[in-house]
Amino acid sequence: MPIDLVPVRLGADQALYVSRTEITVKEWSVCHAEGGCTLELRAPDDEQDYPATGISYVDAQEFIAWMNSKPGARYRLPTKAEWYALADEVLPETPDPIFTAPELRWASAYLVEAPGVDRALHPTGDFSTTSAGLRDLDGNVWEWTQDCYDGDSARTSPANCPAFIMGGLHEAVMHYLVRDPANGGCASGLPPAHLGFRLVTETAPEWAA
Repeated sequence: MPIDLVPVRLGADQALYVSRTEITVKEWSVCHAEGGCTLELRAPDDEQDYPATGISYVDAQEFIAWMNSKPGARYRLPTKAEWYALADEVLPETPDPIFTAPELRWASAYLVEAPGVDRALHPTGDFSTTSAGLRDLDGNVWEWTQDCYDGDSARTSPANCPAFIMGGLHEAVMHYLVRDPANGGCASGLPPAHLGFRLVTETAPEWAA
């Protein structure tokens, strides 16, 4: 199944092909129908496509394994650094701290936090598009990265990692089994609304944009 990919250059030496949107319910449903993805998803509206959400890190890896079982590109999740580089131009600026004393950082973060996150799931393409053509990086679906977060800088292998960094309006950390961010995980700001993912590859597929 072709994924709509956008070529993006990050710096002078790194070229990536990135899925234009988060993996959608329609794309996920093909994986489920072929037995590659355990979770069954249904879009809120059959007339429009929506991002595949309620996705754990394990779910995302099932989709990646299914994609990589086919000829062509070798897919993976972006790193944290890659994700934020891709999203930089559409993410809101981080406000200056109100308090700079270390013991008051919690108060500073609390007072500059946005009053709320739009928790309604939007159709794919409802948010901003970057100059490269990537959509919805500033939306309310936080996206899995492959960067481990477990408080142990020496243990970063995804195979042994209990929690991963999520890319979104603010950085969040989720346990690898979490599908609903209201029931697990932690963040430096308000809880994520939805969990999804997009793919990257270093290989130029035949159908690349």
